[in-house]
Amino acid sequence: MRILAHGVGGGRDLPIPFEYAVVGASWALVISFAILAFAWRASRFRGDESGIELPERVTAFVDSVVTRTAVRALALAFAGYFAVALLFGPDLLTNPAFGVFYIYLWVGIVPASLLLGHFWRLVSPLRLVHLGLSRLMGLDPTAGLVCLPRWLGYWPAAAGLLSFVWLELVYPGSTYLSSIRVWLGLYALILLGGSVVYGSRWFARADPFEVLSSLVARLSPFGRRKSGRIVLRNPLENLDGLSPEAGLVAVISVLFGSTAFDSFGESPTWVQFVQSSSVDATLLDTLVLCGFVAVVGLTFSVATMAVGGLGHVERRRLPRRFAHSVVPIIVGYFAAHYLTLLFEVGQQTAALLSDPLGRGWNVFGTADMGVTYFLTLHPTALATTKVAGVVVGHLLAAVSAHDRAVRILPRGRELVGQLPLLLVMVFYTSGGLYLLLSA
Repeated sequence: MRILAHGVGGGRDLPIPFEYAVVGASWALVISFAILAFAWRASRFRGDESGIELPERVTAFVDSVVTRTAVRALALAFAGYFAVALLFGPDLLTNPAFGVFYIYLWVGIVPASLLLGHFWRLVSPLRLVHLGLSRLMGLDPTAGLVCLPRWLGYWPAAAGLLSFVWLELVYPGSTYLSSIRVWLGLYALILLGGSVVYGSRWFARADPFEVLSSLVARLSPFGRRKSGRIVLRNPLENLDGLSPEAGLVAVISVLFGSTAFDSFGESPTWVQFVQSSSVDATLLDTLVLCGFVAVVGLTFSVATMAVGGLGHVERRRLPRRFAHSVVPIIVGYFAAHYLTLLFEVGQQTAALLSDPLGRGWNVFGTADMGVTYFLTLHPTALATTKVAGVVVGHLLAAVSAHDRAVRILPRGRELVGQLPLLLVMVFYTSGGLYLLLSA
């Protein structure tokens, strides 16, 4: 939310000059590519076939009816508690519904998915509603009236993600409960309606939060074999198993582009321009947000398709086959951009949760909990963490893209074919650090 500061920690707080940090990060990416070119000549990742199987009792415990029922019951209870605050609480920023929606759900879903894997698939309130209705009517929850078209892919989720970030970052009424109610009402209507037509598969392609969770979960050290057995694996091998569905590039473009826009939208230069312009501020921000998303999608697509030796059809498929490599960048930017929000505003939300209706209650005993402003009080550490998050994300992306390139690009073009993508990643690195730290 724009009304919440994303924390201090800018270029001036770095232990080295800001310009050196940008140049150094870009060179780190170039040098890592050179090392990969000589030391990584064949694909080493095996996707979902990789990993060390954990004891069978671990899988049995995670998949047991008792465990799943308990987790779902807790999730449904929390969703109900949130609904009480949303529907009956005061329309003030002291209402915990704002923090739950914008912080716990949107930002918190990233570290939760890194640690727990595809957890949103299990706790999604709408999946639970769909499951309950299907069982009540004696229907198979996985079956719908028609098959989900393959061409649809992740496009519904991309549209949902764009609508969410527009609400959060652009819409001037984002801090009114009515706006959240309308968005969630449409969200529920679309997902439940689609699940009737396409079955529960609709959630995996249309729920923006489930798709975000599933993408990030691909960087978790935990995964599953096709048999369902839980394994411990290299996160990049886990990521390599991501299916290159239609619309995947659109999803990563919205996630990456909106995060970059969030930094840009807070810059003094843009704020002054909007305030002095005669054009409606909402329209300007909407156009620029869409512009950031389009630039990410266009530059990434052009860079991945700029390789010879492939037919037209195969060339068009390359962007989605490399899209998985952008996930570490997205996670790195989330960590850099939203760390302060999650840590500090998350504590504020925990305190406010004890009084959902603004009546002086202390349901969970957290109403008097103080907030620790460690990150705000240590701007140098915060700025360094931001740089580290961005750089590590890009380095992991480079490794992931290189492994895929040596596997699918024509022989003799594995390295040359990556150069355009390398240039784009350097552009993302330098531009991202500038937006994050120059304000």
